Amino acid sequence: MIELAGTGRERCVLVGVSTRASSREMLSDSLDELALLADTAGADVASRVVQDRDRFDPSTFIGKGKVEELRALVANEHIPLVIFDDDLSPVQVRNLEKSLEVKVLDRSGLILDIFASRAKSNESKTQVELAQLQYLLPRLTRAWTHLSKQFGGIGTKGPGETQIETDRRMIRTRIGHLKDKLDRIGQQRDTQRKSRRRHIRAALVGYTNVGKSTLLNLLSGSEVFVENRLFATLDPTTRFVDLGGGNTMLMTDTVGFIRKLPHHLVASFKSTLEETTEADFLIHVVDISSKNFEEQIGVVKETLEELGAGAKTTIMVFNKLDRLVDRSIMPAVVQEFPRHVFVSATRGINILGLKEALLDLVRMEFRDMTVRMPQMQQRAISQLHDIAEVLEQSYVEQEVLLKVRVAIRDEYSIRQLVKDAEGSLESVQAPG
Repeated sequence: MIELAGTGRERCVLVGVSTRASSREMLSDSLDELALLADTAGADVASRVVQDRDRFDPSTFIGKGKVEELRALVANEHIPLVIFDDDLSPVQVRNLEKSLEVKVLDRSGLILDIFASRAKSNESKTQVELAQLQYLLPRLTRAWTHLSKQFGGIGTKGPGETQIETDRRMIRTRIGHLKDKLDRIGQQRDTQRKSRRRHIRAALVGYTNVGKSTLLNLLSGSEVFVENRLFATLDPTTRFVDLGGGNTMLMTDTVGFIRKLPHHLVASFKSTLEETTEADFLIHVVDISSKNFEEQIGVVKETLEELGAGAKTTIMVFNKLDRLVDRSIMPAVVQEFPRHVFVSATRGINILGLKEALLDLVRMEFRDMTVRMPQMQQRAISQLHDIAEVLEQSYVEQEVLLKVRVAIRDEYSIRQLVKDAEGSLESVQAPG
């Protein structure tokens, strides 16, 4: 099911509609992004069709007159694919394909195709297939057949049951299996997260193609896959980052966000995106050279709110400083985002400044505590290891001396644990 993209490049037409809620300039920017998505999926944009309407046409999205114009264009230019910038209803897709006699995709379908080609791990492949099937289910037509070949014969045709009913039932069955599989994978990921709770954790978030993976490579010295295309990274990658002075953190690169990101895709990638909710703080990477960087910041914030991570402590990292032409915008950015840093990951500009800013954030959010515990209190000592990062541990007669790093939110729990175990708190200070 997951292999949607073909091996050769196709020519396509992009279609966008400007309504009262959106300006022509906004539509132009959105179509530029759609063109990048099409290129990533393996399509070359031959033409763009733009229309102004008060509201979308319920049957064809663009109205009969524009459909005829579009039909003539694809027929004369022999273009096999039409991509709409907005999501289409199942009825609109059926009517458009019938009228145009070519393949019709909407933005969600195109993004799913890209995700299908980018998925590498077992988890991401499962997530993409689930999103594909949830997208496909309401869009089944009588032309859709032979699903049994794709799904290995799940379900059998009942008496008097039409082919489309059989297909729908098989898809629902497959969706159930995939959800169960993701639940099991999610449990494994929870186990992995528990093993990391002793360390400070940060998640890289941001719009797609802003340089998160490049930044992670630079900070960690690793070789995470990097490509100058949208959605180069689907699977979260976690690496150790040395901030200097004996201070380290675990940093996770997450999938990039994009405007009009399908809700069912966000839901399918829930276990992956939960890295943002589990992190101690977020590193929001922004392409400062993009003319739409403010809108992209808004898209990321909306998605984080949807994931329940909107209130997380966040540092804004404005990347691609070397490409910024108009430096006069920087004072306004500084005023709006007090917790910020300007860098260039590809040129290595101000990376030491970024590390210092991250270390300042660690000092704000964490405390180093030295505690003394009776050796017989092994259960309490084990709990201490679960809650905090143990930096040093030594034995003095019948006691254990531990230097731990603890998030400020957990400081009360540590104090209570030490008190209940009849231990003592030797010192509390900010991380060095």
